[in-house]
Amino acid sequence: MYNINVAILYIIGTPIGNLGDISFRAVEILKTVDLVACEDTRRTLKLLSHLGIRVRLISCRSQNEEFAAEKVIDALNQGQTAAYVSDAGTPALSDPGAVLVRAAVQAGHNVIPIPGPSAYSALLSVAGGMDKTVIFEGFLSPKPGRRKSRLRALMAMDAACVIYESPHRILKLMGDIAEIDSDRYVCLGREMTKIHEEYLRGKALEILDVLTKKKEQIGEFSVFLSGNKLN
Repeated sequence: MYNINVAILYIIGTPIGNLGDISFRAVEILKTVDLVACEDTRRTLKLLSHLGIRVRLISCRSQNEEFAAEKVIDALNQGQTAAYVSDAGTPALSDPGAVLVRAAVQAGHNVIPIPGPSAYSALLSVAGGMDKTVIFEGFLSPKPGRRKSRLRALMAMDAACVIYESPHRILKLMGDIAEIDSDRYVCLGREMTKIHEEYLRGKALEILDVLTKKKEQIGEFSVFLSGNKLN
């Protein structure tokens, strides 16, 4: 049950690429709130301009989330409604948002999710995995030793996992996966929902070979890695 005597903070999922993926409900909420806290005001301004929405924006990124959260809480305390959006996808999934949510809850305000796009759920829907349990890992450490150590732990589990990676490190990630288990089933998504989206499915070594033959790696990558019990 929501407390109708306090303000509301909406946590809104936004498109991971294709602007047409935003929900009708998200648009209506963005039209009605008093302010929008966002990871990058430039990215959010582009989305809002596309939707024909003008609203006050507050920068709330990982580097200033605690400070920005205080501004949002002040607005909520004054009875204003607010929304939070990250650059793409659902806030708090490898994106800022959790600090603001916790602060709003502790201040006694209602925090309501407006479900929307997520690279995690989008990849799972097309991965073809049969694992009952899926771990969301997000970005691994850029340090080779820590990355490989965590990969070994994840790949020893009877659960699938989803990992995010940049174009600059995707070959290193896939190389580590293939070294640990070259036959492990992988579904790799690149530039999902965008013009050049691509999906590669197969054994880890096969995916590594395909990527290695490309001149360059472009776009953000999401990687589905099957569990230890091959499916």
